Amino acid sequence: MRQSKDVTFEAPFTFLLFGSERALLLDTGAVDDDMLRRTVDDLVAGWLATNPEPHYQLDVVHTHGHGDHVAGDPSFRARPDTQVVGRSDEEVRAFFGFTDWPEQVVDYDLGQRRLEVTGIPGHHAASIAVHERTGLLFAGDSVYPGRIYIKDIAAFVDSMNRLVDLAETRSVTHILGCHIEMTRAPRRDYYFGCRHQPEEPPLQMTVGQLRALRDAAASVADRPGVHRFDDFVLYNGMGIRTQLMLAARGMVGRAWDALRRR
Repeated sequence: MRQSKDVTFEAPFTFLLFGSERALLLDTGAVDDDMLRRTVDDLVAGWLATNPEPHYQLDVVHTHGHGDHVAGDPSFRARPDTQVVGRSDEEVRAFFGFTDWPEQVVDYDLGQRRLEVTGIPGHHAASIAVHERTGLLFAGDSVYPGRIYIKDIAAFVDSMNRLVDLAETRSVTHILGCHIEMTRAPRRDYYFGCRHQPEEPPLQMTVGQLRALRDAAASVADRPGVHRFDDFVLYNGMGIRTQLMLAARGMVGRAWDALRRR
């Protein structure tokens, strides 16, 4: 599920996974309203119509704790049979039962649907990746076709090394992040704040692209700033100069779009 660009330029993706005993909602998006809650309720009701289960549990967790992934949490807190997990790494570790964060890979069973969860800090201290046995690997804002903002480059490179190892020893067909910010042209992203992206690439990325991202991050580890690659842009640190460049490009892009619409 993707939130509309008309509502939020972030347009994050959220994911709902069903098992026989519980469902897992990954992220609640960037908008503090009940639209996602109503959509999830409808989907759960449809599931239970053909898979009846009394007191069917919904666990709401986050790929990481940034505001554009947790804004819808309040609408789920009063929902029956629902647990909303906090955004800190301590709360994430406690919920999943990590004893060796972030290196450990822990099992999380939805009932006849086993997931694997591991920590991938670097973008955010509580970032996680979730592997699903059909070949899906959910990676939050750490792997996606867009601007990868890296707070802690050493932790990020370590996380990408471990994520590559995980992907190479499991069946992984699609790596799913939470945004699309690139265009189909190599090395070219849409400006920050863009609300119309007609030339988007697909959300899903490959294990080969994951390796390329890992190698790229390692290659710029000692060079803060903005680094462009074919399928993503790495922001090694978010200093004042980098933030101003990002904001200025956004302002120019919005002004240019406004002129074209006249």
